Amino acid sequence: MLNHWLEHKKRLHGYIAKQLQDPTLADDILQEVFIKAHGQQRQLQSTENIGAWLFRIAHNTMMDHFRQQKTQQQLSEDLVAVEADQAELSHQQLAQCLEPLINELPEKYQAPLKLAELGNYSQQQVADELGLSLSGAKSRIQRGREKLKQNLTRCCDIEVGRGGVVAFQPKDNDYRDC
Repeated sequence: MLNHWLEHKKRLHGYIAKQLQDPTLADDILQEVFIKAHGQQRQLQSTENIGAWLFRIAHNTMMDHFRQQKTQQQLSEDLVAVEADQAELSHQQLAQCLEPLINELPEKYQAPLKLAELGNYSQQQVADELGLSLSGAKSRIQRGREKLKQNLTRCCDIEVGRGGVVAFQPKDNDYRDC
């Protein structure tokens, strides 16, 4: 391995230095490439393509360096607090609407859904509580969720993001308790 390294070291250094335009950093990256190559030499199938293999390691090492150096713009604390407050308010408003909407469902979906969603029961606990098979409880909970979703989207505008509900607005202010 050392002979191959010595054969390609100068070209690798030139390639890295050209990409980074910082001689000191190029030396550091070259050293990382050597360490990675030495640690991964068992993965090398043939020494015919060792140059390409070393350049691929150099490229990946530089990409890792660039990813680590990316600066991320921080949101101001005021902006983060406003978003959190809005999300919390949306969740509270939505929670007030859920129970009346669940109460509109047929009893066979209403009870399993209340236990699972409002009571935090597992599906097995719902099955045991209501004397259902596990698959029966799962089916009723799933169908109840679908019917609840239909009712909810009929009366409310909901914006969903990565963290769940981001914004919530009743379509008609006089509709139920929403």
